[in-house]
Amino acid sequence: MTVLVFGKSGQVALALGRQGAVCVGRETIDLAHPENIAQVVAGHAPTAVINAAAYTAVDQAEDDEARATMINGTAPGLMAAACAARGIPFVHISTDYVFDGSGTDPWLPDAPTSPLGAYGRSKLAGEVAVKAAGGCAVILRTAAVFSADGANFVKTMLRLGQERDTLNIVADQVTGPTYARDIASTCIDIAGQLAEVPTKAGTYHFSGAPHVSWADFARAIFAASGQVVTVNGIPSSEYPTPAMRPANSRLDCASTTRTFGIKAPDWRPALGAVVAKLMHEASL
Repeated sequence: MTVLVFGKSGQVALALGRQGAVCVGRETIDLAHPENIAQVVAGHAPTAVINAAAYTAVDQAEDDEARATMINGTAPGLMAAACAARGIPFVHISTDYVFDGSGTDPWLPDAPTSPLGAYGRSKLAGEVAVKAAGGCAVILRTAAVFSADGANFVKTMLRLGQERDTLNIVADQVTGPTYARDIASTCIDIAGQLAEVPTKAGTYHFSGAPHVSWADFARAIFAASGQVVTVNGIPSSEYPTPAMRPANSRLDCASTTRTFGIKAPDWRPALGAVVAKLMHEASL
């Protein structure tokens, strides 16, 4: 299977590249101007396409929604249409931010969407566009991506842990931290299964277990690193941001297990490995 990935420098795209996928970045196509997506797909003649590219600056999107929507909304729709025209599977990575974060139950894939901000609206636009393309596609929602690459919560905590001995971290937002390598493997697995059984197309969830607050995730990071840092859990109201975050980002992944045989991964072993790698690199 030849897999073409839109995205090259993000956490999941880097993981996909290490697993043998062909990744294209801005030097090939700027997704803010996505008119040539079909030509890019045709030029690589893949057997499957994965979209791991996105506008992910959640707060910045509040003032840049048109660009975010072009990258997160219009571009994925064109990717899906190009795949539909060639009769190949398409896997599009989406987000928990399409939900409003109410309640405490894990969100089912068919639960009503109601984004709180521009980023979530742009990602929802992408889901709508992918579905409208009518091809063999899976929309895979995930949450709280981490790895040893790029910018993410784990790297931020390790940096702050070197500077401070006490941190205030939001404790009323709950999520499922998800290792980028696990997302990459899942996307490739799903693409392969879609090629064999196109009827598996649809919307699914994939995120780490157990669910945890950001404050408790920070505590786990410091426990793994050996840094002595006191984490004070605070309400979101004490850490205002331009964009609202969903309080409940628990995703129900049961249908992913039933359909594809892929279980929600335990994020804790991966976190230990990522922290060890980052600490080793910092000591060199």
